[in-house]
Amino acid sequence: MDERTGRRQPLGDSLPVVAGAAAAIAGAGWALALADIGSPLRAPFTLFFLVVAPACALAAALHGLDPLSRSVVATGGAVAVDLLVAQTMLALHIWTVRGGVAAVAAVSLLVFLLAHVRRHRSRATRSRAS
Repeated sequence: MDERTGRRQPLGDSLPVVAGAAAAIAGAGWALALADIGSPLRAPFTLFFLVVAPACALAAALHGLDPLSRSVVATGGAVAVDLLVAQTMLALHIWTVRGGVAAVAAVSLLVFLLAHVRRHRSRATRSRAS
């Protein structure tokens, strides 16, 4: 609540705080998994990272959809990415927890960078056409 007016602040004002907290939790999960630190928070934070990292990367690539559709498709895609990484590593007999987390991070980074490059190229093409 705003102390001066007595009204509630809009929900959009807290969105950067929530996004920052989610990024911190995901980063902590990534670090705990790769450093092999025994902590009670390791499993939930790593699971959070394994869902959020690919979901955010896929959501960046799906910028044409409405927000609800984007979040549903990105979450489903994140689960699919996790399963494909695990299945590939198991089939090649190279499965480790650290390797799985690193592979999901690499795939997520690749998808995010490809979406960023595609968006940057489409803006450059539109600006040249104007």
